[in-house]
This record gives sequence, structure tokens and C-alpha cells, in this order.
Amino acid sequence: MPNVPGSYPPADLPSTTGDNLKAVHARIIRACQHAGRDPNEVALIAVSKTFPAGDILAAYAAGQRAFGESYVDEAMAKITALARESLAQPIEWHFIGPLQSNKTRVIAENFQWVHGIGRLKIAQRLSDQRPPALGPLNVCIQVNISGEASKSGVRPGELLPLARQISTLPNLRLRGLMAIPEPTSDPALQRVPFARLRHLKDSLEKEGLNLDTLSMGMSDDLEAAIAEGATLVRVGRAIFGERH
Repeated sequence: MPNVPGSYPPADLPSTTGDNLKAVHARIIRACQHAGRDPNEVALIAVSKTFPAGDILAAYAAGQRAFGESYVDEAMAKITALARESLAQPIEWHFIGPLQSNKTRVIAENFQWVHGIGRLKIAQRLSDQRPPALGPLNVCIQVNISGEASKSGVRPGELLPLARQISTLPNLRLRGLMAIPEPTSDPALQRVPFARLRHLKDSLEKEGLNLDTLSMGMSDDLEAAIAEGATLVRVGRAIFGERH
């Protein structure tokens, strides 16, 4: 798949973070094998929100390149600090949290991906504020796939017109869909909303939209997400430990 973030770590990982990364990649590989998929089709985003820049550096040293943040001010402190490091390859920053109108410029100027677009107004602001020299900002539409009142995202019935509008914005590249389903420990039930999101992506493609991304699956349900076609999994706790 073109322009997919993430990378597989080297075999020898001495640190705890490195060991955790290795274990997560092993889970991804096993899940892909079980689903009959190529592991290279699934990329890992290390969700580093609430964890310090030092933890990101440890994961980077273990081979990770794509990191997800949810809080703009916290993320910018890390981006600024890590920009002073002599890194062999750049970090790819993913914004995965709720988007506020007064924060869109910072996101447009400093991130490569945005996963949580649920309103046209936010998408328009990101497009207007994206520096053309950086190229189009990769975006996913967040779908409220479980219908939870507490969750952000567009309703499935409102997805098609929003996707069509976002796809025309000049400084954005609509890559696909993202969802955070209602949690459950039942693997069979985990697959249901992920399958629903996959079907929604398929329906958009039949309408002529060129999509290649399903951002779904986290520490507790990445196997179910991969079984239903996830191309990006967002994992925090299984890499960095419990959040403080």
C-alpha cells in the first residue's frame, strides 16, 4: 500500500519499550497470518499521548517511526523537543484526538496525518491552513460506528456527502475511515463494528472515492480489527504501559 507509515523493529530489542514493540509486531504478524493477509499491509501507530518524549525516543530506537498524539499542546512540546534530536529519519506524527477549531492551524502545520475528522468545517480549516510546501495532509473520517453519544464522529448515514466534500478540498488527501468502537472483550463481538466500517469504506469506493486506509484496532482488539481489514492499528498501552 503506498505511503503507509510505521516500520518493523530489528530482532534484538534490549529495552522494555523495544520488547513491547516486538511483542505487538508479533501479534500483528500472527493476526495477519490467521486472516490470510500480508503483514506489510498493516502499519503500527504507537500512541504516545501522555508519555514523555524520552519514551518516544526509546520506541524510535527500536524501529518505530509513526506516533499518535491526542492533545495539541502536549504534542507540540514533544515535537519541538524531538526536532532538536539528530534522528536518522523523521518522525511521522498522527493526530488521533478530537479536533477543536482553534487548534487546526497547529495541526495542519505540524502533523502528517489526522484521523478524527467528523465535520466539514474542521476539514475546510485544515485544508486552508495546510502549508502547500508540506503537501496534502492525509486524513481519515471518524465514524461513530457504535452510535455512542459520548463518541465523536459522523453517523454512518451522513458519511457519503461528507466524504465527497472532503475529497474535493485541495490541501487534504482523504485516505479512509477511522473508528473507536464500544469496547468489549468478546472477540466475535469486537469484529462486528470493524466489519461495519469496512463495508462503509467499500461503499464509498463504489461511489468513486479512492481510499486505502482503515484506521481501527487498539491494544485489546487489534486482532479483530486486522481480521476485518485494518491497515493502521493504534496501540498505546501494549507498547508504553498504563497511562498516568
